[in-house]
Amino acid sequence: MGLLARACPARLAALCPDLPPFDWLRPPEIGAVMVRGRMGATGAPFNLGEMSVTRCALRLEDGMVGHAYVQGRDRDHATRAAVLDALMQGPRAPDLDRAVLAPLRRDEAARLEARAARAAATKVEFFTMVRGED
Repeated sequence: MGLLARACPARLAALCPDLPPFDWLRPPEIGAVMVRGRMGATGAPFNLGEMSVTRCALRLEDGMVGHAYVQGRDRDHATRAAVLDALMQGPRAPDLDRAVLAPLRRDEAARLEARAARAAATKVEFFTMVRGED
C-alpha cells in the first residue's frame, strides 16, 4: 500500500490503464490529517502541521475489497491504488506484482538513489589539526 501511495500518479495510470468494474464502499474523500513529529525521533511528540489526503474503499465484482489513502487531492490516484489493493488479494497478484509493483519499486529506488546522490554532493569533510599541547 505504501508503494502505491508513494507512486507517481501518472506512472501508476500508465502501468494500470484499465480498471475492472467495482462498487464504491466509500467514494474518494478529500480531507486533512495532522502530521506529528518528534525531536531526535525519541522526544515528546508535537504537531508539525496538516496535510491533505484522499481516501476511498471499494469492492470488486469478485468480492475483494480494496482501500487506499494517498497524499494530496488526487481522486484517480486513490481509486487506482484501491483497485490494485483489491486485485492483489486475488489470483492475479503474482502477475500484478511483476507488471505494476516491480516497476514502481524500481522507480522508487531510482528516486531515492538520485536524492542520496544530490545530498552526497553537498557533503563537507571536516578535519581537525592536531595541536601540540597534549
